[in-house]
Amino acid sequence: MNFRSTLDLHGKTATGLVVPDEVVEALGSGRRPAVRVTLNGYNYRSTIAARGGQFLIPVSAEVRAGAGIAAGDELEVELELDTEERTLEVPEDFEAALAQDPVAAEFFAGLSLSRRRGYVDWIQQAKKEETRQRRVPQAVQQLREGRADR
Repeated sequence: MNFRSTLDLHGKTATGLVVPDEVVEALGSGRRPAVRVTLNGYNYRSTIAARGGQFLIPVSAEVRAGAGIAAGDELEVELELDTEERTLEVPEDFEAALAQDPVAAEFFAGLSLSRRRGYVDWIQQAKKEETRQRRVPQAVQQLREGRADR
């Protein structure tokens, strides 16, 4: 399914594409469908979000660089429904720590993929090993407390 949209700047750096209502309806998978997006030949997976009465596809800095696009560009957008299961590789040290805490593990397993990814990314983005070693138990504690946001 193809349509044209301008890459809008939201705030200082966030960008997104408005998806016409009829495109979301034609996908037939609810108001937040998982999609595969192609921009300038660059493919990525995303989810359509409903914000401010519009449907939007977020476009990260990584995607903009890969597709060679910038805010303000008018683009041909190719969308297809993404039916492939989304998975997340949990680092071994974090997985082992979760295995020791069933309450935290159960809460983590019940989170959406993006919330789980937030925890995993926070742990993996530590620049020093000692920072990472502190973050793993901190994450487990936060999950035990029922904190979805990282």
